[in-house]
Amino acid sequence: MRLSFKSLAIPALFLALAPPLAAQEMSLSDITEAWLMGPHGDHESPSFTHWNEDGAVPEACAACHSETGMLDWLGADGTEAGVVNHPGTINMVIGCASCHVSEAEALDAVPFPSGVTVSGLGGNATCTMCHSGRAATGDVTAATADMDPDAVSADLSFINVHYGIAAATMHGSEVSGGFEYAGQTYAGRFAHVPSANTCVACHEPHTTEVATESCAACHQGADDITAIRTQHVDFDGDGVTSDGIRDEIEGLHARLDAAIRAYATEVAGQPIGYNKDSYPYFFIDGNDDGTINAGEAIYPNQYDSWTPRLLMAAYNYQVVAKDGGAWVHNPRYALQLLHDSVLSLSERVEIDTGGLQRP
Repeated sequence: MRLSFKSLAIPALFLALAPPLAAQEMSLSDITEAWLMGPHGDHESPSFTHWNEDGAVPEACAACHSETGMLDWLGADGTEAGVVNHPGTINMVIGCASCHVSEAEALDAVPFPSGVTVSGLGGNATCTMCHSGRAATGDVTAATADMDPDAVSADLSFINVHYGIAAATMHGSEVSGGFEYAGQTYAGRFAHVPSANTCVACHEPHTTEVATESCAACHQGADDITAIRTQHVDFDGDGVTSDGIRDEIEGLHARLDAAIRAYATEVAGQPIGYNKDSYPYFFIDGNDDGTINAGEAIYPNQYDSWTPRLLMAAYNYQVVAKDGGAWVHNPRYALQLLHDSVLSLSERVEIDTGGLQRP
């Protein structure tokens, strides 16, 4: 039996904007194998096994971490759309029905944590609902309201934007997924060329692998996609402008890491370190060596000397850390968040910011 993407009812927008991926004929076994290779079909992923000991996925998490929860949120189970009415089933990955029921294909608008609902999403909608993050500027602002920006407060704890936040990054200031400093302007939705302006135009929908072959058509001269950039400005202050925009973001991200550690030691009075694989990511760096080892990356050792200024910068550090594709999804927005965070910390600790440029 041979099935095409069209016979699986992939949205028309997919077919229109991504013919190289959509037009190919695939057998049902090929599609299944591709899906099993991808993150949405990974039965061993913590995304679907984290709640096994609890026996159910809580309503707050179920929409994206269980197929029953996603169908519940879509209203495909006969309940109200836009809310999850029941805990999700454990060990249930995001399967075919999640994206190919009529309710998913009709979905066109998705609310973001900022309270903004973005419409006109078309084929991006089902991707957006689970990749929009769990926090926004308003959450950080509310947590730090009326506080001395440099006073340690026991009322503060790290605010985690969540994971795989590509949609929040892509929409930029439209949804304010990063912490946006007062008095600054930020880039809105990153509009790529029409043939690369949707999730499935760049990502194979089942494996989520990126189709990179067509990038060279516009970005001629780049030996690989990580070398691509359209603005040859030294954003990270390292004196190099021949590298890709990804390197500029990584360079500025590293500058922010150093600034966060300097501020934590000098102002908050407690050394801090980051571990990308352990919640809640920021920990007390007891030996102040700049790294968090396995013994330090434990929940009881979570960082607890937050000031508002430190929390704002750490939040933006995490925003960029949890979207490894920010350099494609919205590089301008990522650079602005990092730049402003470094400058904010430099108001209290000595940091060389002379070479930095804001996009």
